[in-house]
Amino acid sequence: MRVATSNILEGLLRDAPSDVTLEWIVANLRERSFGIVMLLIALAGLVPGLSPVVGILLAIPAIQMILGRSEPLVPRRLAARRISRARLRRILKRLIPVVKRLERFIRPRWTTPFEMTKRAVGFVILLLGATLLVPVPLSNIIPALAIMLLAFAFLEEDGLLLCIALAAAAVSFAITGAAIWGTIEASGL
Repeated sequence: MRVATSNILEGLLRDAPSDVTLEWIVANLRERSFGIVMLLIALAGLVPGLSPVVGILLAIPAIQMILGRSEPLVPRRLAARRISRARLRRILKRLIPVVKRLERFIRPRWTTPFEMTKRAVGFVILLLGATLLVPVPLSNIIPALAIMLLAFAFLEEDGLLLCIALAAAAVSFAITGAAIWGTIEASGL
């Protein structure tokens, strides 16, 4: 039986020790940790100027998904970083209502083989992350939104949303390609 992401986040909130580490969070999110990590990184990708850093950061979980890891491997220094329970509580208190609202529309449907989907989503996110490296103003918005859609589709195993997210990724690739082509044409190369 599939447990809703909001319920897993509520469990994190309920079971959190006084000092929480990123390692503890990833371990408790289990297979959902990839989706949450990608979602948080994609949110940072909406901030102007951060897209090159976000593109590089997205490569880490994307490659791990392609390789079939069950959960993201976080660098030891980052994994050991402590977050107070109060701070985690504040973050989750804001996040859980949003996730619950989204779960009304995003739910498991059109199921696909989880491992195959994870590898395909990882590959598309790797490519979308690469497009975030393109230094064109506001070119970060569409790939970041497509990554967020992919993350939600992956989190809730929603095949319909996955199709929509893949279509958004294709649009993002087309726009990035057109921008690069236009830049090459304008420079006279």
